[in-house]
Amino acid sequence: MPHIRALVDLHTGDRRLLGKATVTLYEDVQEFWVAVEDERVVGCGALHVLWADLAEVRTVAVDPALRGRGIGGAVLERLLDQARELGVARVFCLTFETGFFGRHGFARADHVLVDAGVQAELLQSHDEGVAEFLDLARVRPNTLGNTRMLREL
Repeated sequence: MPHIRALVDLHTGDRRLLGKATVTLYEDVQEFWVAVEDERVVGCGALHVLWADLAEVRTVAVDPALRGRGIGGAVLERLLDQARELGVARVFCLTFETGFFGRHGFARADHVLVDAGVQAELLQSHDEGVAEFLDLARVRPNTLGNTRMLREL
């Protein structure tokens, strides 16, 4: 986890990633995949399942010195493979990196991604990412400028 923490910290200053408490990263450690080069973690990303047919790609980060080498794309494809293995049909992200996700088959999603019944269930979650997905007022300052993107699997 310290390696993931370091990667996240490299990207929160410029708001490419939202800041996360270390305890949150530990709570979600089982959702992460990492890319390793020469025994060093150089990329990471997580898949968080929200509902039977919907998951979120979270916290995709690559060492800035290694950008453009396909590490982020490889991490993302592994997360999408995991979604398929779990039977998830749709994967979304909230991102400033629309070009990156667009190159990997994601498209802007301005519509509601869940029906009212599922939304009511999601409102019971304590997960900050779910609150961001639902665009709750208490998290809006954190997500200003983010674009919701979706990929159908």
